[in-house]
Order: sequence, then structure tokens, then C-alpha cells
Amino acid sequence: MKSDTIPKAFSRRMARFFRSDAFSAIGLLAPSLAGFALFYLIPFGQSVLTSFQDRLGGSFTLSNYKELLLSSSFQKAASNTFSFTAVSVPILVAISLLLALLLNQRVFIRNWLRTAYVLPLVVPVASIVLVWQILFDWNGALNAVLQQFGLDRQDWMKSNWAGFVIVLVYVWKNIGYNVILFLAGLQNIPDQYYEIANLEGASSARKLFGITLTYLTPTTFLVVLMSVLNSFKVFRETYLVAGAYPHDSIYMMQHYMNNMFLSLDIQKVSSAAVLMALCIMVLVFVLFRTERMFRSYME
Repeated sequence: MKSDTIPKAFSRRMARFFRSDAFSAIGLLAPSLAGFALFYLIPFGQSVLTSFQDRLGGSFTLSNYKELLLSSSFQKAASNTFSFTAVSVPILVAISLLLALLLNQRVFIRNWLRTAYVLPLVVPVASIVLVWQILFDWNGALNAVLQQFGLDRQDWMKSNWAGFVIVLVYVWKNIGYNVILFLAGLQNIPDQYYEIANLEGASSARKLFGITLTYLTPTTFLVVLMSVLNSFKVFRETYLVAGAYPHDSIYMMQHYMNNMFLSLDIQKVSSAAVLMALCIMVLVFVLFRTERMFRSYME
């Protein structure tokens, strides 16, 4: 009797599972999970394994990481990458927030402005780079304007100005996405909070810091997180504008890994990729902890 009851109970549980929302969700996510595992997770696992080998299929060693950390090229690339992130992300977040606050008001041609800020998201990278090359080339439009005012031309991409140009390209490319996120967060703040603040005679600064920025905290966290991740993907624009060996100030981690890959130094490429992934994970962890601490403080 018991031997018949157990299979029937198991069958009923399996039938309920196949009819549940969880099974439907797994079925819908399965293609994406398979693609993620095939093209991202498995190759990264292979890179981790390769980074601890003296050669492909060789023995275990830590010399790859030792040589990598002692490499002047790697040190320069890592320093430039994190300096770029530390400078560009606050600038991008601040400008995006200001524009979102402006577009959230009833200003002239507001809808046209919203469309204009989204356009960089749909323009191909090659077209973007062509525009910036025309602007910042030695014989480009910006130098032509400088000459009209009697100023000397600048070699923008082969001087310390190159970092400024890359920050400008990064901000221009990503500002539209951040503005959309901030606008969504602003529109989710109940109007009753502002009405009560007006009745109590609160100043504009008090409403900004006490209501707007406070309730934008989750959105701000998301914007900062996405901006940090996008700052590590600026390689395409930098590579197309300045080439494989750009000015020292914009020689990024992606340049280093690309050059190591071209020289078929797979161990160093893998080691650099693993270290970069670990640094990104640490940054994301710190952001999550900060946001959680702030949310618990507000509660």
C-alpha cells in the first residue's frame, strides 16, 4: 500500500510543479540562461582556469598574476581605467540628474529635448566616432574655430586633452539612458509630498534634499551602478578614435587585453580579465552595501 502511495504523491507534486508559474518562468528563461552560460559563464570559467596555468593545458602556477602586477603597461592601464571611472561617473550622474530635473518641469519643447537625449543610444558607434573625429582632429572643426579666434591648434588625441575628449564622448553616449531612469524615478514620487511641503512653507532646497533626492535613492543607485559598468566599456570609442596604442592618458585595461590577445599571450589576457572582473565585483558589492545601509537608515 505504501509503495503505491509514494509514486502517486510524487506524481501529484510533479504535476503541480509543471502547472506552476515557476516552471513557466524556468521555461521562458531557459534560452537566455543557456546563451549566457555558453557565451559568458563557460568562457569566463575557462579564462579563470587558464590564468593559473603556465601554458595552455600546463601545470598550476601564480606567476601569471605576479608578472601581470609587475608589468608597467598593466599598471598604467589599470590606473587610467579607474581614474577614468572615478572622474567620469560622478560627472555623468550629476549632469543626468540636472537634466532629468529640468525635463520633469514644464519647459518649452520638453518632448523634443527628451527625444534628443535618447538619440545617442540608437546611433551606431562608428557614426559617433566619425563625428568626434571630425571635431577633434588636427584639421578638425574645433581647431578651425580656435584659429578663427587667433588661438593655436591643439593635438587633442595626442596630448593630455585626450582624457577630456574620452570623458566627453562617454558622457554624451550614456547621458540619455540615465536621464530616462531618473525621469522614471521622479515620476514615481507622489505629488502629495510636495503639496504638504508647500503647505508647511518648505524652501526649494528643502524639497530637493528632503523629498526628491531621498526618494530617488534607489534610482540613483541603479544609475551609478550602470554608469560604472558602462565606464569599463568605453574601449570601442577610444579604440576607434585613437587606435590600438593611444596617448598614455587614455590607455585603458581593454587596450592592454586587446594588445595581449593580438600577441597571443593568452595567460596574461586571462589574468587581466579575472582581475578586472574581481574589481568590478568589489565595486558592485560596495555599492550594494552602501545602498542597503542608506535604506536601513531611512527606515
